[in-house]
Amino acid sequence: MNFKYSICYPDKSDIEYLNKPISKEKVIDIAKNYPWREQLNSKGDHYSPSLDFVNLDNNCSLGLSAMFDKNNNIEFSLWFNRPKKVKIFFGLLGEKQKMIVDDFWSLNLEDSIKNLNYFVNGNYTQIEKLFR
Repeated sequence: MNFKYSICYPDKSDIEYLNKPISKEKVIDIAKNYPWREQLNSKGDHYSPSLDFVNLDNNCSLGLSAMFDKNNNIEFSLWFNRPKKVKIFFGLLGEKQKMIVDDFWSLNLEDSIKNLNYFVNGNYTQIEKLFR
């Protein structure tokens, strides 16, 4: 599997898109070594520091966005975009598959990386457990 990613910076209004394919190992390396605290401390009010990784095989994505909690610790939200069956007209017209984004808040970096590992290895069932 190959991935691409984008970066949101607090001090830039434009999102940086890095479309060169990268490996799943590189995805984990980027997220682990990203300067989260420096970006949170930078002057700017455009975005929270964020990385969004897209699986090039199926267009599913997982985004990590950082913020400070009330104790000045870094916490993350995860944004998971994947196909999901949804009911049409309350189920009267059946179901169809549609890309859906769900978010989950208040994870530390370790738990965020654990879920990113699930994502790059295609283990979406484990990530889905966050949203139940």
